[in-house]
Amino acid sequence: MAEDRKAYMIKDDKLGEVRIADEVVAIIAGLAATEVEGVSSMAGNITNELVSKLGMKNLSKGIKVDVQEHVVKVDVALNICFGFAIPEVSAKVQERVKSAVENMTGLEVSNINVRIAGVDMEKRK
Repeated sequence: MAEDRKAYMIKDDKLGEVRIADEVVAIIAGLAATEVEGVSSMAGNITNELVSKLGMKNLSKGIKVDVQEHVVKVDVALNICFGFAIPEVSAKVQERVKSAVENMTGLEVSNINVRIAGVDMEKRK
């Protein structure tokens, strides 16, 4: 199998191997983060913002993953709704992302860094 993208081996036995692309881990983390009440949207760089304005969805927007030896470090950048407590929303995002990534991939999550990039004034508590 040709590897165009970085992928992580999670299983290799007599039936074959299972690899997970880094973007899949990022998508899982991004979807889990957006399920938390108080998260308005994921924040991204200029490229991600342009892509979303053109109508193309980037489900890993605002997420950076680093996998070393079956251990994942996740960086999450998000926009929060006005009126929500940042420490509480951030803690819930960390819990939700850790649970989703570990349950779906079998990889261990060592830490989740949350960066609040903006406040959405239109989506109020």
